[in-house]
Amino acid sequence: MTRTVIRNGLVITAAEEIHADLLIEDGRIAALAAHGNDFAQRWTADRTIDATGKYVIPGGVDAHTHMELPFGGTFASDTFETGTRAAAWGGTTTIVDFAVQTKGHSLREGLDAWYAKADANCAIDYGFHMILSDVNDGTLKEMDLLVAEGITSFKLFMAYPGVFYSDDGQILRAMQRAESNSGLIMMHAENGIAIDVLVEQALAAGRTDPRHHGEVRKVLLEAEATHRAIQLARVAGAPLYVVHVSAEEAVAELARARDMGLPVFGETCPQYLFLSTDNLAEPDFGGAKYVCSTPLRPREHQAALWRGLRTDDLQVVSTDHCPFCFSGQKELGRGDFSKIPNGLPGVENRMDLLHQAVVDGHISRRRWIEIACAAPARMFGLHGRKGTLTPGADADVVVYDPHAEQTISAETHHMNVDYSAYEGKRITGRVETVLSRGEPVITEREFTGRAGHGQYVPRGTCQYVD
Repeated sequence: MTRTVIRNGLVITAAEEIHADLLIEDGRIAALAAHGNDFAQRWTADRTIDATGKYVIPGGVDAHTHMELPFGGTFASDTFETGTRAAAWGGTTTIVDFAVQTKGHSLREGLDAWYAKADANCAIDYGFHMILSDVNDGTLKEMDLLVAEGITSFKLFMAYPGVFYSDDGQILRAMQRAESNSGLIMMHAENGIAIDVLVEQALAAGRTDPRHHGEVRKVLLEAEATHRAIQLARVAGAPLYVVHVSAEEAVAELARARDMGLPVFGETCPQYLFLSTDNLAEPDFGGAKYVCSTPLRPREHQAALWRGLRTDDLQVVSTDHCPFCFSGQKELGRGDFSKIPNGLPGVENRMDLLHQAVVDGHISRRRWIEIACAAPARMFGLHGRKGTLTPGADADVVVYDPHAEQTISAETHHMNVDYSAYEGKRITGRVETVLSRGEPVITEREFTGRAGHGQYVPRGTCQYVD
């Protein structure tokens, strides 16, 4: 049994802030005790970490990543090895990635392919959601089997006709199945049928630049799809989690549903909080770096997203990390924005950007931990193990320097992508040391982890739903 003590830090969880020492035994949190407490003074350890002047926080839980995702004739540039290493550098100790069912194939086949990609390659712990591309009697039955083995959430798309798209009938059937097996439906809420019409019209009119990606994927088509998804979930009696919410009107749909007491939840991402259509309009095809779906919105939408995070109409900030290099990948869409692979890098930046939001006064320190650690753990059946520093939980712990200053840049990040979406942004706060199940992964700004340390984590059902 190995013992680690972290002394003299400010322990911050979603529930409290306390000047306390932390005892870790055999990969789990064993005890917390106030500084100077006789009990804590008697602790002996194999490793002692001095966190004077630092925060001691739970490792981040990023519940929305896409490592090695096939999209638009190419693959996301981060592997499970490079992507989880970068996550650790950014203070994230658990990811939940998306296994993909290929149309015409079984869920099991898709899930097994993702197990194989991740197995023995991850630096931190990981779980999976399942993307349903083909809702039919067979895949509906498979949903029950997956819930039993800890794959308890299923993503459906109202966008991308011909690839991932499900129609309203398929969505309703999947929601009904989730209601019976206690799974959680995650929804990409954009009206893809209408968007494809607007894409075709834009290209025919010669509007081919990246900025037009944002113009055709209209706010109203996100809001309409969000509304429709909520109503279908009501009919099915099922909970609903709407991913990557980007627009004020979509937040309003979620707020209205939650005001009615419905089990409806929403996620946003750092790109919608810190970037805007100004980035999509960058010259010389530079806007291609920022093409993702839902798209970046005009800056005025950001206030509604921050407000939604403060009022709990949005519960989670994930990254939707899906990186494609500018050179050779994003460039596939030169002359046709619809061929630009959709996705941004961000798994390394989320915790730091949200700390900057604390510095800027958008959220409190405890809310930072809530939306980045505790809420995603509860939402996806990991609470008790992840996202907290309570005794018995996995010792996923970050020592965080709230005063260190850094400049985000592709030159210094660890994601396997040739640009940063936040290039040159100066922020306050930086990860110093990261433990995953008690093992040092980042030690005073040096990577000391290894591929294969990360374990697959089967998940329970959503802990916000009875």
